[in-house]
Amino acid sequence: MDTARPTILRLDPEGLKVLAHPLRSRLLTALREHGPATATALAHRLGTNTGATSYHLRRLASVGLVDETDEGRGRERWWKAATEMHGWTQRDAAGDPDAEAASDWLRRHYLANFVERYGSWLDAHGSWPLAWQDVAGGSDYALRLSPSALAAFQAEVEALFLRYRTDPPATDDAGDAAAVQVYLYAFPLTDADR
Repeated sequence: MDTARPTILRLDPEGLKVLAHPLRSRLLTALREHGPATATALAHRLGTNTGATSYHLRRLASVGLVDETDEGRGRERWWKAATEMHGWTQRDAAGDPDAEAASDWLRRHYLANFVERYGSWLDAHGSWPLAWQDVAGGSDYALRLSPSALAAFQAEVEALFLRYRTDPPATDDAGDAAAVQVYLYAFPLTDADR
């Protein structure tokens, strides 16, 4: 795993609108998870056609989410994710109805992606060593926080993530390390949930 601070692109309204598309989101994820690829290879991986893939890669490039690499020869173009992460706040979309809709779509898309990935883990966890089964899972905590306190909490969690990314603790089982996905959802409870 890369030990530097992750590169993050802050999405503006146009970036939100471009990324809020099922194939574009899947293309960006594939490039981040599997590294540089051609439109042909991505189309094969994602079960789509090369023309649509090329078009959507160019749209992602127009807002800084992907870049061409120098690996291509002739008409073969290789693409890579331009950053490791992206983010935005609702303030970034406020006042632009299309960007607000894109923000909502992306948040729901990421939630569905989490449910799918966690479901895959639950389907397969029995085939993993017991040490992994013991520690992989979820927790939920109820806190009473103001917006600024929640921002401080999130900053501390990010600092913890960065610490483990740059200097993971030495352990007896370090040879058993695997890629681990960590999700953080923090939101106020609605009246119906209280």
